Amino acid sequence: MSITVNAHQLGLLIDKTIAHIGDETIKPLHGIRLDVDGRYLYAVASDRYTLAAARYKLNHDDTAQEPWACTIPGTSLKALREWTAGHKGGIDIGIQLDDNVATFNSAQATFSVNVDCGLEFPDWRGLIHTMTEYAVEEQPFPSFNSSMLARFGNAESYLHVRLTADRKAALLVSEDFIGAVMPTDSRGLGPVSLETFEKARDLWQWTLAAGGKGVEMDTAMPKPDQPATGAVRTVPAAGEESLREVLRATWDLHDVDYHADGDLWFAYIRVAVANWIAFRYLDALHQVDPRAARQVVEDTAEQLDSGEIGEWAWDTAKQAGHDPQQWENEHRNAVAAHREKQPPEWAERLATGLNAAKGADIGFHVDDNPHVVYDEQAEQWTAVKPETAKA
Repeated sequence: MSITVNAHQLGLLIDKTIAHIGDETIKPLHGIRLDVDGRYLYAVASDRYTLAAARYKLNHDDTAQEPWACTIPGTSLKALREWTAGHKGGIDIGIQLDDNVATFNSAQATFSVNVDCGLEFPDWRGLIHTMTEYAVEEQPFPSFNSSMLARFGNAESYLHVRLTADRKAALLVSEDFIGAVMPTDSRGLGPVSLETFEKARDLWQWTLAAGGKGVEMDTAMPKPDQPATGAVRTVPAAGEESLREVLRATWDLHDVDYHADGDLWFAYIRVAVANWIAFRYLDALHQVDPRAARQVVEDTAEQLDSGEIGEWAWDTAKQAGHDPQQWENEHRNAVAAHREKQPPEWAERLATGLNAAKGADIGFHVDDNPHVVYDEQAEQWTAVKPETAKA
């Protein structure tokens, strides 16, 4: 299975799609998909939120073979692009797929990449096919200069887009930003000569007809592989997780008997308080600087995934001028002093069992002993720490 493409066109296919690849937590999307059918070579990439597909029309000799596809891993794309750039644009490059190895051959050199042909990629044809069939009230189909759109990259994290009319400026709006971008007016030159959406859809009919119907991006795209920590990587997800933890802790708090298990009761309190503080701080940062909030969430997820947050906290405390060793000593001394005053764990469990039996109306008798006593006022059994015998 092999095809031929000149170096310039191969470089363009990579350049048009590389910005859209998913990260390493989504293995099927962490790379560029090379997809060959009976007419075109496609480069396809998606990060679940954007999707880009670029195509190159094959030579007649390449169109007779069976369709094939493979994903070039993201870790190999930079090297492949540099290898391609080392060729003059008109030099032919053969692309061959054999036994999970994609080989790029030219008269000058060879570049090989290990690929996983069994790695399932979303039905990108079906996704776009479905989008082309969405019904709209009006039919504006303006074309925009992509370099102009890129100027809005630092405006806000999210922008609403409003197409006002076919050849009028489009509005880009957020809570604290509003902008406009004029469409291009170079009809007759390349793709912008597509004056209507129907013409554009017809141009891609060969490709999209092979896709399924009713395919949606929010359900068809693979989900990220969650690390052991389950650390979230977006600001909305981090805010939602903090709120969930606040509510979980306060719900579970009501199921804990403070007198029987005070440590667990206070643990739920600390979880609720810590997550509420985290939510309020993140929300405030997001209001002031959404990009900074996004970076903090991503960096924190990386640190949590490393499994070394204790080391991170220790180093950060020292850099801030604190003495984490003193904190550790104070904590250990406080824990030891607390345990010294507490009944043994088995006595706590005995008291809990007696209270459960009492609640179930089970009759029993307990002889006087130095480990558990019945608190008449609280109407429950309580563990006590035995008095040390006096000499």
